[in-house]
Amino acid sequence: MKRQGNIKISSENMMPIIKKWLYSDKDIFLREIVANGIDAITKYKKLVDMAEAEDDGGEYCVKLSVDKDAATLTVEDNGIGMTEDEVEKYITQIAFSGASDFLSKYEKAGGDGIIGHFGLGFYSAYMVSDNVEIFTKSYKGTPAVHWESDGNSSYSIEECEKEGRGTKIVMHISEQEKEFLDENVIRTLIRKYCSFMPYNIYLSYKGDGKDKPLNDTCPLYIKDPKECTEEEYKKFYTDTFMDFNEPLFWVHLNMDYPFRLKGILYFPKTRNKLELERGMVKLYCNQVFIADNIKEVIPEFLMLLNGVIDCPDIPLNVSRSFLQNDRQVQKISKHITKKVADKLTALYKNDRAKYEECWGDIANFIKFGCIKDSDFYDKVKDIIIYKDLDGKYLSLKEFAGMPSDESSEEPADDQGEKAEEGKGEEQKQEAKTVYYVSDELRQAQYIKMFKDAGLNAMVCDNAYIDPHFITFLEYKAPDKLKFARIDAAVDGALKDGDSEDDSVIRDIFKEAVGDEKLTVKTERLKNAAVPAIINVDEIMRRYSEMGQMYGMMEGDPARTLVVNLSNPVVSKIKEMSAEKQKFAAYQIYLLALLSFKKLSTEELNKLIENDLTMLSDFTAQK
Repeated sequence: MKRQGNIKISSENMMPIIKKWLYSDKDIFLREIVANGIDAITKYKKLVDMAEAEDDGGEYCVKLSVDKDAATLTVEDNGIGMTEDEVEKYITQIAFSGASDFLSKYEKAGGDGIIGHFGLGFYSAYMVSDNVEIFTKSYKGTPAVHWESDGNSSYSIEECEKEGRGTKIVMHISEQEKEFLDENVIRTLIRKYCSFMPYNIYLSYKGDGKDKPLNDTCPLYIKDPKECTEEEYKKFYTDTFMDFNEPLFWVHLNMDYPFRLKGILYFPKTRNKLELERGMVKLYCNQVFIADNIKEVIPEFLMLLNGVIDCPDIPLNVSRSFLQNDRQVQKISKHITKKVADKLTALYKNDRAKYEECWGDIANFIKFGCIKDSDFYDKVKDIIIYKDLDGKYLSLKEFAGMPSDESSEEPADDQGEKAEEGKGEEQKQEAKTVYYVSDELRQAQYIKMFKDAGLNAMVCDNAYIDPHFITFLEYKAPDKLKFARIDAAVDGALKDGDSEDDSVIRDIFKEAVGDEKLTVKTERLKNAAVPAIINVDEIMRRYSEMGQMYGMMEGDPARTLVVNLSNPVVSKIKEMSAEKQKFAAYQIYLLALLSFKKLSTEELNKLIENDLTMLSDFTAQK
C-alpha cells in the first residue's frame, strides 16, 4: 500500500541548504550517487565473505543510463539493496548513515572500502533534479520498494516490482540542468570523479546497451611497486594526466602503518619554463576522488608535481569535500615530503648522471620546496647542485670552498674547543663570497673576465625563483656565505695589482657621461681588451629590484663605471682632443652599459650614431 510521509529533518529549511550548500560543485552529485552504489556492492561482498549472503556469480557493477527524451539519468547497482524499513531509516532520516550502522554491526569482520553517508550523499541528486525515485530490493528477499520525492520535505513509499537485488536511482533532471543529459558530460564526470572506483561502471545512452567500463578498477598505484614496470608507470601517467611528455621519474607511495597511504607522484618535464607551473595531485579515499591539490595533505611545493594519492585514513566531513583538522593529516603530509626527499637523494647518490640530466627540470621544484618547507630543505640541502661557467654541476660547498660535513671532527679537549671557537669567529668575519650569473647572454663580458682570471660562478638564471633562493641561502648561513652577482664588484683577482686612481681619466668620463649619480673609478684590470665595466652594489641592487617588484621604487640603483687603465684606448684618451675625449669616453660607457643591461631607445640610438660616425671616419681615412 502506498504511504505518504514527511522527510525527517530538523527543519523544512534544511532541504534547500543541503541542495545548494552541502557540496562545493553541483557536478559532484554523480560521484555521490555512483559511490553509494559502490558502497552497496562492497557491503554485499562483505556479507558473502562472511557467509551471510550467497554469490550468484554475476558481475558486480554500477550501470548508468541516460534518456534524453524522458530527461532522466539513472544509476543502478547490484549491491545489498534496502528493505522498506531501511529506506525509511537511511533516506528519510537524513541524520543516519547506512555505512556507519553497517560498520558498527560488522566491525570485527572489517569494513575497509565502505565510503560513508548514504543519506546525505543521496540528497546531492536534488542539486540537478526536480524529482528523484528509488527502486530497491534487499538481498534479504523482502518485497522491492519504490520511494519518490520532489525534494520539498515530502515523499511517497510503496511496494513495487524489481528483478534482482540492488538499488536503482532515477533522477528527473531539471530544465536548467539539461547538460547532465549529455553523454559526453557524463563520461567526463565519470572520468573525473569515478575513474578508479573498485567495480566496473558502465554507461548506456538511449538504451544502446552496455559499453565498455569507464573506469580502471585496479589502478597502478594500489599495486605493489615491485610488480609495476616502467612502461606501466609511463602509461598510467599519460592516461591519468593526458600529458604525452614522459615523466622524468616517480615516487611510488605504499604503506599500511601507522596509516594507510598509496599513490604515485610524478616529476614532469618543465625545462624552459621560467615560472613555477602548478601540477595536479589528485586525492582519493578508497579509490573515490575527493579533490585536486588539497593543501592540508599535499604540501604547497609538491603541487608542482603530478600524482595520485589514496588515503582511507584522512578525516573528511560529510560532503567529502573538505578535510577536518587532524594530527593524522599532518603526519601524512610529512611522510609524503620525506618519501619525495628520499627519492631525490637516492637518485643523486645512485645515478648522478641522470640526476644532473634532470636538474634543469627539477631545480625550481627543489628550490621552491626548500623555501617553503624547512624539513624538506634539511633533507635535500646537500644534493642541491649548481651549474658553473663551464657547464659543470657543483654543490654549494664546492663553489664556496667549504669543507664537507664528513671531514669535521669533534674537539678532543677544552683547548680543541677553544680552537674551534676561534675558527668559528674567523669564519664569521670572513664569510665566503659566491658569485652568480643571472643572464649568461647579457653578462657574457663579465663571464669572460672571470674565466680568464680563473674564477668561477654559478648560473642562477631563473628570475622567478633564484633571487628568493639566494636570499634564503644567505639566511640559512649568514656567517659563512654571502652572494654577489658577477657584475657587483671588481674582485681582487680581476685587477692587475693594487687599486690605481687616475683623476684626469675620472673627470673625462664623468663629464662625457653627464650623470651625477654615476660613480667613476679607475683600475688596472687583467683583461686589457675590456675598456670599462659597470658595477652595482649587490645589496642596493636587491633593494631596488624588490622595490620595483612591489611598486615601491622606480629607477635603477646607483652604478659605478670602472674604467680599465690597461686598455689601449683608455691609455691614449688623454692625448686626444677634448671633442674626441668626450666621444670616446661616452662610447666606452655605452659599450659597458650594453654588457650590463638592455639599452634605452635613446642610448641605443646614440650607440648606433657613434658607430656610424666611426665608420665614416674610417672610410674617409682610406
